[in-house]
Amino acid sequence: MPPSPTAPVPRPRCPQDSSEEPAAREPRLRETPEDICFEATANAIALHPERPLLAAGDVDGDVYLYSYSCTEGENRQLWSSGHHLKSCRDVAFSQDGQKLFTVSKDKSIHILTVEEGRLETRFPKAHGSALNCVLPIDHHVFATGDDGGAVKVWDLRRGDAILEARQQEEYISAMAVDGNGKILLTASGDGTLGVYNVKRRRFDLLSEPQNGDLTSVVLLKRGRKVACGSSEGTIYLFNWDGFGAASDRFALRAESIDCMVPITDSIVCVGSLDGVIRAVNVLPNRVVGSVGQHLGEPIEQLAVGPGGTLLASSAHDQKVKFWDVSALRSLVVDDYRRKKKRGGPLRALSSKAVGSGEDFFADLRDEPEEAAAGGGDNDSDSDSD
Repeated sequence: MPPSPTAPVPRPRCPQDSSEEPAAREPRLRETPEDICFEATANAIALHPERPLLAAGDVDGDVYLYSYSCTEGENRQLWSSGHHLKSCRDVAFSQDGQKLFTVSKDKSIHILTVEEGRLETRFPKAHGSALNCVLPIDHHVFATGDDGGAVKVWDLRRGDAILEARQQEEYISAMAVDGNGKILLTASGDGTLGVYNVKRRRFDLLSEPQNGDLTSVVLLKRGRKVACGSSEGTIYLFNWDGFGAASDRFALRAESIDCMVPITDSIVCVGSLDGVIRAVNVLPNRVVGSVGQHLGEPIEQLAVGPGGTLLASSAHDQKVKFWDVSALRSLVVDDYRRKKKRGGPLRALSSKAVGSGEDFFADLRDEPEEAAAGGGDNDSDSDSD
């Protein structure tokens, strides 16, 4: 009999045939952008008012602009500027986001274009002492403060200062302005809060000196309250029409308050020497937890992104880190305080905060972090919002 024909053996298929292109790896989306690392400590940071851009100035005097993204690997350095001869102390975007103001220990003010990093305007010897902070007030007017307590308000249309004063004895650490661009507030290392009338180009008054340096100043409660952080870890509250004396004070369990930014009309984030970023509710006064940390490294500066959902922080570890603070915008802290043992760990308010878990927002309303309040939870003028 003739041999029966043998059936062909089917060739096994490989999971990935050599003729097929390997599938491209999808870029991973993160909750927040990756850390940005610098060669030197970033003294100053600012987030653009509309776009995902970060400006930073370091102790070597260099200024950088980065684009940031929640897509892994997408942070990009766009440009750098080395015009300052000494440490860059502060950076700030103009209100329209087209310009970047920088001030330095070398006493100079630089104004650069955001798109190219081109030096557009320079005031080489703007102050008699090293500059420490800058604040744009409107499209043409901005303010600066220096290490000697001097404050200047500048008008770019005139190319010169329109107000000059030295009413405070120590360095100007921070500045804030009301929504109308009329009243300028200055915090100083001598423990006082200075008040200037920008429209009338004059100094108005000084507060009584508080304990420790005043390191920060922000407006809260729709502009009716002013909060100042101090080097001794206390937040001092002032009524808008009562700058002479603090109306309330609130001591945090922190070595210091070195910087402070508002997240909502009642909640601020503060950075301290211990490297922890705390979220604090004002009136009722309550530490609600930890947003994040630079472990063991003092916080230099905080900045809030557009919409108030992203917080950036710089510290001595030469990194800028990003934190999701979107949940703080819907957080309500009421007057009810559940009894809690003092000295316990801070509640983690983000997935990147030390000690966080999946239930890090559970019972936050009912069990906020206890804190030692020198003035209590009640506002002196019964403001409850």
